Amino acid sequence: MQKKTVRDVDVGGKRVLVRVDFNVPMDQSGKIEDDSRIRACLPTITYLVDHSARVIICSHLGRPHGRVDDRLRMGPVARRLSELLKKPVESLQKVTGSVVEQAVSGMKDGDVILLENLRFCPGEEENNPGFARDLSRLADIFVNDAFGASHRAHASTVGVAGYLPCVAGLLMEKEIEQLSKLLEDPARPFAIILGGAKVGEKMGILEYIIPKVDLVLIGGGVAATFLKSRGHNVGVSAVEPDKMELVETIQQKAGSRGVRVLLPEDVVVAEKLEPDAAFLVVSADRIPADKRIADIGPLTVALYTKELKQCRTVAWNGPMGAFEIPQFSDGTKSLAAVLAGLSATTVIGGGSTAEAVTQLGLAGKMTHVSTGGGAFLQFLSGKTLPGVAVLADM
Repeated sequence: MQKKTVRDVDVGGKRVLVRVDFNVPMDQSGKIEDDSRIRACLPTITYLVDHSARVIICSHLGRPHGRVDDRLRMGPVARRLSELLKKPVESLQKVTGSVVEQAVSGMKDGDVILLENLRFCPGEEENNPGFARDLSRLADIFVNDAFGASHRAHASTVGVAGYLPCVAGLLMEKEIEQLSKLLEDPARPFAIILGGAKVGEKMGILEYIIPKVDLVLIGGGVAATFLKSRGHNVGVSAVEPDKMELVETIQQKAGSRGVRVLLPEDVVVAEKLEPDAAFLVVSADRIPADKRIADIGPLTVALYTKELKQCRTVAWNGPMGAFEIPQFSDGTKSLAAVLAGLSATTVIGGGSTAEAVTQLGLAGKMTHVSTGGGAFLQFLSGKTLPGVAVLADM
């Protein structure tokens, strides 16, 4: 998949609207807890500044559902971006309108402005043509560097493309390149690790990628439905009964193609997924009726480690347990450490998996850590991302 990027257009002296994903976690006081998503877009913003563009940045933050929420204003993000760029970033209190247009008209080459939270405007998520047109009036060129938001057909990812030339940012380029390699020409053996809470979210990727992989490793909450499909009692673990038949079909499809689907041999179980919960390790076929799966166990970690060390490509989406709770984080920590030490291509699907490897200080040891959770899953499910489809082809 070849898309034009900021390198393929003349941005000097031009007003460039850049859609980024600065949906960063914040604490109650408004302090940014993890600036990884801001840092991920610095190459694009720096390129534009260095090439004398007038940079107008827009992003969503949280889910205000079309209403102004002072807790979700972009001011703290602008301050952090200014620190990282080592230059002023003007933070506006509006997304469109005369005040914004006046600020843009006063920009000089190399200046950077950050618009207010896009999702304060109902027209954003509705992909309202009028709102998209108002956004596009601010610029001469549109750059999408928000891979993590590109599975949504919103005004700032799709609508503006109807009014402006649109190209990919450097982060977007990297995401497309790395994920396309997984689907088109992976070094083998190729393993995919799937965890997380909901099996339904993983079905699309499994259906599409089974013919392309050699090994599937299952963990996290997803494991409960798979174990149940093989006749195991999973206690009070959450199971998705409506996905049971599909899980069985996928495993049959994998078997017919010689693709191994490995499930946990042992698991950590508890009555509740809380920091003070008592827990124990049991065989996956001996889960007590009053317990739920909280993590993969040490035998499973050893098995998965042995398999992964033989792989040349690994993609991972979804923690192996309730990673945010210390006593249920060992499985995720262990596999992250294994991947960090492999001489292989290692691609981490965004969302909670990316947060986990970042918290562990291992992100820099992975080949690629995607900034998209839902977008990662949709891309590897073979589906077209609306925000990618509208970008100009090479």
